[in-house]
Amino acid sequence: MRPFKSRGAEAVNSIRARLAAALFVALLPVLLLGGMQSIFAFRAEADLRRQSLELAVGRSAAIARARIEAAGVLLQTLGPGSVGLECAQRLADVRSRLPGYANLVRFDARGRVVCAAATTPADPTRAGRAWFRELGAGADLVVAGAPGVVYATEPSVLAAVRAAGPGDRFDGAMVAVLTLSSLRLETANRFMPEGAEIALADSHGAVFASTEAGAFDTPPPGWRATASKRGAVLWSGKDRNGRSRVYSAAPLTESGVFVLLSAPSPGLLSWAWINPISRLVLPLLAFGLALGAVLYAAERAVIRWIVYLQRVAAIYARGRFTVRPLQAERAPPEIRELAAALDDMASALVARDASLMDSLAEKDALMREIHHRVKNNLQIITSLLNMQQRALTDPAAKAAMNDTRQRITALAQIYRALYQGPDLKRVDLRPFMEELTAQLLAGEIAGASAVRTEVHADPLVIDPDRLAPIALFAVEAITNAQKHAFADRGGVLSVNFSVRGEVAELSIGDDGPGANQAPGEGVGRTLMNAFARQLRGTVTFETSDQGGLLVRLVFPTPQAPPPPGT
Repeated sequence: MRPFKSRGAEAVNSIRARLAAALFVALLPVLLLGGMQSIFAFRAEADLRRQSLELAVGRSAAIARARIEAAGVLLQTLGPGSVGLECAQRLADVRSRLPGYANLVRFDARGRVVCAAATTPADPTRAGRAWFRELGAGADLVVAGAPGVVYATEPSVLAAVRAAGPGDRFDGAMVAVLTLSSLRLETANRFMPEGAEIALADSHGAVFASTEAGAFDTPPPGWRATASKRGAVLWSGKDRNGRSRVYSAAPLTESGVFVLLSAPSPGLLSWAWINPISRLVLPLLAFGLALGAVLYAAERAVIRWIVYLQRVAAIYARGRFTVRPLQAERAPPEIRELAAALDDMASALVARDASLMDSLAEKDALMREIHHRVKNNLQIITSLLNMQQRALTDPAAKAAMNDTRQRITALAQIYRALYQGPDLKRVDLRPFMEELTAQLLAGEIAGASAVRTEVHADPLVIDPDRLAPIALFAVEAITNAQKHAFADRGGVLSVNFSVRGEVAELSIGDDGPGANQAPGEGVGRTLMNAFARQLRGTVTFETSDQGGLLVRLVFPTPQAPPPPGT
């Protein structure tokens, strides 16, 4: 028999598992290529998005810077004539003709208003403001997002130009207040990501003008230095509302004003994710479809036919060779060839079994004939001994001859039971004991005396090797009863055979004079003890319930031989 394998091991070694493993190995390069392409696509998409954000914030900063530079040129143009009686009128005319300017103001070296196009708020500490001190220190143009006081009613930026007197002496400042709308910080252009917001912030990241204040938060450390060095900086973070966003910053001027851009982080359903993921999903989908197709084809074209042929082979194993694998006609050619080979094998087995059965029947008939002839030969010997017994005059010699004849009769009865029975290797003990008892009591020693027999035997089928010592033991016990209990009188002979589990018992009793009629130390008793040892049993001589002799043989129950064909 093949070694036992667990269901798990058989599942791993099955055709399905092997096909799946082979297909996985075949498509593994495609999966790896798809994974690498997906990684590269993620990186390319991230680089493209970074470049887009940097380009968008740079363009916004360039537009705002150009506007501020234009304001600086205007202020420098107006600078020499921004004093006198008509100064305020000229500044008001310029403001009215050029939209986007909330105010035009001329300050002296101490920060006091010389003239202005509109009302200017008072600021006693204006000369100490950072932007004003930068101009005094020699800066030509300063842009201030937080000038100290509010110079306009809407979000604005202060652009200041240094005014110089004789000998390049600081003589005050020419200031233009630019509104946020005039800087054109808008999100509706093709460079901006969807949902982007723009703001102006100082060097500390504090937003002083934005399209949506909630879309911004404090920038990370080091952002200002990176933006000033590279022209733009990119980072990710949370806005004030807790939403994930991507930020970009670019310097607006050298004076510490920056343009900030805020865009939503790409979600799972955005093209930034869908495009790279599709490069991996498509190979995975192709792998799944290919695996499913191969397993389905293997199931329909191979496995189900193997299972069908396995059922047919199991039927053949039970000896039913008349079943033919007709359904395999719809199977692939290789399976049909296997089914045809299986059918040919069944036909060959049927033919071989028929030949074996014929040979067995012939041998059975021959064995029956042999047993018949052996029985006839034994009967001939019995007849010769009977003739010799009649010729003898010595009673002792005649008794010895009769004992021998009875033993040979028992052996002949065994061969007769074999060739007349349905099985040459199995004999039913109950009818055998009945017939043997009747045949033994029909001998001459019983004479005309009437002997009544009571035979009770449990059914037991045994082989001839175990039957012979039992039959010969019964012959010795019945012969002893014939000699001593029924020689001159009739009586009752009881023969009982019982099976009690693993122990069997044969008891033969009579109603003669008693236990003193037990056989002596002669041939009979020797044979009875020998037959008991052959059966691995014990023999005892007791007084029966009728007052006669009871011979009891107890031995292990013989195992019945298996029926033929098993």
